[in-house]
Formats: sequence, structure tokens, C-alpha cells
Amino acid sequence: MIDFANLVEEIDKTNKTNQKVIALENFFKNASDEDKVWAIALFSSRKPKGVIKTSTLKVYAAEMAQIPLWLFEESYHIVGDLAETIALVVPESENDISPLNLTMLISELKQLKEFDEIEQKKYLINKWNHLNYYSKFLFNKLITGEFRIGVSQKLMTKALANVTGIDQDIIAYQIMGDWNPETVTFQQLILSPSKEDFIFKPYPFYLANSIDKELDELGDCSNWAYENKWDGIRAQLIKRNNEVMIWSRGEELISNQFPELIKMGDLLDNGTVIDGEILPFKDGKIKSFNDLQKRLGRKNIGKTTLKNNPVILKAYDLLEYDNLDIRDQNYFQRRKGLELIIKNLNNNNLQISESYKINSWSELKIAHSIARKNNSEGLMLKNKLSIYRVGRKRGDWWKWKVDPLTIDAVLTYAMRGHGRRANLFTDYTFGLWIDYNGNRELVTFAKAYTGLTDKEFKEVDKFIKKNTIERFGPVRSVKPELVFEIAFEGVANSSRHKSGVAVRFPRILRWRKDKNSNQANTIENLKSLINE
Repeated sequence: MIDFANLVEEIDKTNKTNQKVIALENFFKNASDEDKVWAIALFSSRKPKGVIKTSTLKVYAAEMAQIPLWLFEESYHIVGDLAETIALVVPESENDISPLNLTMLISELKQLKEFDEIEQKKYLINKWNHLNYYSKFLFNKLITGEFRIGVSQKLMTKALANVTGIDQDIIAYQIMGDWNPETVTFQQLILSPSKEDFIFKPYPFYLANSIDKELDELGDCSNWAYENKWDGIRAQLIKRNNEVMIWSRGEELISNQFPELIKMGDLLDNGTVIDGEILPFKDGKIKSFNDLQKRLGRKNIGKTTLKNNPVILKAYDLLEYDNLDIRDQNYFQRRKGLELIIKNLNNNNLQISESYKINSWSELKIAHSIARKNNSEGLMLKNKLSIYRVGRKRGDWWKWKVDPLTIDAVLTYAMRGHGRRANLFTDYTFGLWIDYNGNRELVTFAKAYTGLTDKEFKEVDKFIKKNTIERFGPVRSVKPELVFEIAFEGVANSSRHKSGVAVRFPRILRWRKDKNSNQANTIENLKSLINE
């Protein structure tokens, strides 16, 4: 516990990548194998579930700090992180005398679920009384199930590679998939995994960077191909040992969400891994991401859902063929294998994501300008000789997204921000005009909290404080006078929203000081952007 808390402290106190890697290396050199496995699990988003309700933790922490609950809530709002707030307000122990290692602590927390409320409170207070700040911070992160520390998986695999002498890409592959830190050993996971351990594992996904240079800087256009950049769920479909699995990019096993794709996968040969995008597809057309969301989070996918919201896998790469890892083959070779598989299978649920040659960079610009009409969110540029790499690597794959959709909206509500913006109103709600029986009203359509400069946030904050109409807890309604241009990635009809429309990833593009609120757009203007 102390060793891992010290690691968290070292990581927290530096912005230098090399220092973080060194701290990780020192931990992996000295920790027990059990703690190493749990550290790998935590840094790769395999965190344990929360044990005690956050509302209960707030009450206990306020009592122990001898402050009223409202003051704790205000402190939490300013800090922005519950685990950190508790660690700050609860008196600190000068010496961390907890004898537990990380593995033992997590085991204790699992048992804590079986305790009654009195026993849980006693346990918490005892722990908080005997932990220093960073141990307490770590303990709180684990007990809330919100373990997020400033370490990327890439840094962790680099440190493990340096300590073990195993190639970093191999380690990245070994920690993919569904494994349990309570049952797997460090030897099994990292040092000498058996072949059977890889049967159900996906490969690490290769991710593209946003293009940040002129097209002609990429060299001869004939060395490149382009595809549509689809707006769905990135996934790998795996067929091994007569089992079919679908893994999302977030390393979630999502097979049960898409039974029609599993049925299609049964027809593939063993030893096949396809990388692609799960897309909503009906009547010969790719539908919106909003339609795909209707398939997510359901325990059972019934016949009605399958009929009303069918999906396909748009395949754009082949990673394994005839039980052989072919990621080191070039893009052109992998595509030939993929095209052959899809042609022989002849199943509508598996479709090729077409790859196009580039005759000139000017021709590519034209293709980019009409990408949205194809229900794609841009283009992917891929070097024909590129291998399938691990993670986000520059040079061979680039994503070129279309410009976002935009609309002018009126600021209607505001909340204070978190962290350094805790004293400013920076979280905004926006409305668009709609006619109700001849009356013009503003209807909420989006919330956003990014896109303005610090100076602009302060200026808007000043307006909000002077022009508040009503207060609803932390929320203020304001005079509908300020207009902002809101950018978003997509728009779709939605029966769950009062506006009848849902937008994806809204953010503030700019403050339209040249417009008054009557000049803002309408809900009908927004609906006209829906690409049917």
C-alpha cells in the first residue's frame, strides 16, 4: 500500500514523461508479483467497483473533519474530485502505519461490502486515521471505484518492457482482453503466458492521429489510399477455436449486444481476426449513431430490436488469417486477404469498407468535401506499405475529419465549473427558438463548457452574476441575451429530448457578439441538418 501510494505521489508531482516511467520501473522492480498485477489492472482501467455510496462517504468525511456537510460540498465542488477532497479535509496522519499491501487492501475492500453500516463506518474512520495524504487519496480512489491517475497505458507498458526485457508491443497485447487480477499471476500475464491465454484476446488497436500538415507534405499521393471514417463502434471480430467474440476498442466484450454479427462470425474460418466498425444499417443505408445507441446497454436483444435497429460490421483490416498474426504484412497485402474473405463469405452483415486510390491531392479534397453525404465523419489516409502497429503512432495513418456542424444558440442556464474555474460560471446550457401556438420560446438542446478563452469566461461570468433570473440549487437561469456558435459532430431525431433532437459532442466555437438573441437559430434549423 505504501509503495503504491509513493508511486502515485511521484507520478502526481511530475509532468515529465521520463520521470513517470522511472517511477513505474522502480515500483515494478520492487513490488510483490500480486501488487504488480493489481497495478497493471488499475492502470489499464480494470478498477474495482465502488463499495460505499458517495453520499455516505461525504457525511462521514464531514463528521471526521468537524465541518458542516454544506461546507464539504462546497469544497468538493471547488476541488472537483471526491477522493482528493476527502484526503484534504480529513486530518492527516503523520506516519502511514497501515501494514497492508495493495493486494490485501483490495481484498479487504471486497469484504467490506458484507459489513453493516456501523462496521463500514468504523472501518473507514480507522483507515482515515492511520493514512497519510497520498495513501488516503489512493484508498479513497479505490473505495469510490473512480481510480484515474495520470498514467497512460503506453507509459506503463514501456516501464514493464524496460524491467522485463519483453518488447513493449508484446506486453500491450498480453494485457488486452478479459483477465482477472485476482486469479492471474504476474508470471502468467507478463513473463510466460501460455498460448491458451491468447485464444480470447483481441490485438491492441492501431489508432490514427489527426492530420496536422498539408497534404503535399505526405509525398507522392500514389503511395496512399483513403477510406471513409465511419461513426460507429470500433471493434475486432475474432473467430478462434470455434468461438466468436467481439471486442470494442475500450476492451469490452460486447458479443451479446450483436447476436447477428456472432452468427455471421460462426461462418468464418478459425484463426480469423477482423478490425472494423459496427454501424447501424437499414434499407441499404448507414444510419446515425443515435440509432446504434438503441442497441447498447440491453441485457437481451429481442427480435423487435434486431428488426428495427439492425447492424453490420464495416471491415477495414485483417489482423489474423489462418491462425497467423499478419499485422507485419503491409496494408495492401492485408486488404487483399480481407477482400477475399468477404467475397467468399457473401454475408450482408460483413461488408468491406472500400479503399480508394488517390490520383491527386486535389481529388482527395473533393472526396473530403462530400464525406458527410456518405454518412461518414471524414476520411482515413493510410500508407499502402504500412504495417498494423500498436496504439497511436504517427506517420502511416492519418484521420481527416470533416468540419463540425454549427448553429447559433442562446445561453439560458449556467453552473459553476470545477477546479481552477470553481469560482466562475463556466458550465452552460443553450436553447434554440421554437414556435408554440404562435408563441416563440427557447428550448434547451445542448450543454457545453469548453471553447472560450479565460478572458471570455470571466466576461460571461460577470454577465451571469448581473443577469440571474432564478436560482435552482447550483443552477442559475439567466436573461436570454448572449448568443454563441455551438459546434457538434452529429445530429439525430430523439424522442428522449424535449427539443426532439440530440447532438453529439457539443462545444462552444465562438461568442457571437455581433448577434442578439432574436437572431439565434431555431429547432427547425437544427433539424434541417439531420442527414436522412
